[in-house]
Amino acid sequence: MKSGFFISTTLATLAMLCAGLSACGGGGGSDPAPASPPSSGPTEAQRIAAATTTANNHALCTAVAPFYWELGNRDGARASGSVSRAGSSTVYTANTSMALASATKWLFGAYVVEKRAGTLSAEDVRHLTLRSGYTNFSICLQGQTVDGCLAFPASNGQYSADTDGRFFYGGGHMQKLGSLIGLGHMGNGELATEFRAVLDDDVPISFNQPQLAGGAESTPAAYTRFLRRMLAGQLRLGAQLGSNAVCTNPDTCPNALATPVPRTESWSYSLGHWVETDPVVGDGAFNSAGAFGFYPWIDATRSWYGVLARQAAAGSGIESANCGRLIRKAWVTGVAP
Repeated sequence: MKSGFFISTTLATLAMLCAGLSACGGGGGSDPAPASPPSSGPTEAQRIAAATTTANNHALCTAVAPFYWELGNRDGARASGSVSRAGSSTVYTANTSMALASATKWLFGAYVVEKRAGTLSAEDVRHLTLRSGYTNFSICLQGQTVDGCLAFPASNGQYSADTDGRFFYGGGHMQKLGSLIGLGHMGNGELATEFRAVLDDDVPISFNQPQLAGGAESTPAAYTRFLRRMLAGQLRLGAQLGSNAVCTNPDTCPNALATPVPRTESWSYSLGHWVETDPVVGDGAFNSAGAFGFYPWIDATRSWYGVLARQAAAGSGIESANCGRLIRKAWVTGVAP
């Protein structure tokens, strides 16, 4: 599926050539028939119906229920819904607070780009594309600071020359970069205050551990505001989505060591976010899927955003992506897959 819209060719050029020529379009000097207006794609009603049908009924979506989904543009939400599961009382809404896990990476990427005023160093890029050599990270504890987490356990801050320059999906790269740019002394509360000050003071971000690659908590409503700010050009990362992207599948890329994406697919990784570049199922969208199922995205044309939000077992991000990209396809095309 390719996102975007295809505009039909009109008869305007022909009309110009024929104007005033009695032999064009029949005798009598009559004017040519007016050109049909170009197609603008599906109507919003068609988009809403297709996305809603997909979220509620497609097997890959019912398999991950319950969840909340939303789509919109830079101006706001255009469609949303809470999908339930039979026998479950759990309901997710736009205001449900949940652990973002690796969806935190997109926030951190945007934070660094803002702090650097849009100009990243080569070192920044290596850390944000997970190629810095800090590949021994395990976990942070709730009461630690960023530097405290790097120091304990000791492996968290270990640098490996053998993995430097190679893609390795883990939290050590961003944790180290956070220390380098001055966040080392901050704990959960200070990180939340700092992120809100830089990204958007109206976005209620909190941290459950001082892990810059996976420790944030928020709501779908707050996260989609962050996505809209990128679409509107209010955050510099919006113009740099997909830049400096690297290959990530160890089976197809010699510089990739570890990825959470199934090796049947090949995504790329940019500045704190994925690019869905798989040649078979990819549509070029940008995402930052979290381990517990929080899947936010911006489409390849930077016209639409979306989120599929839920809390499930670790490793659930890819299942959310499988459903979320179908909802995206339905919205873009106006047809339920």
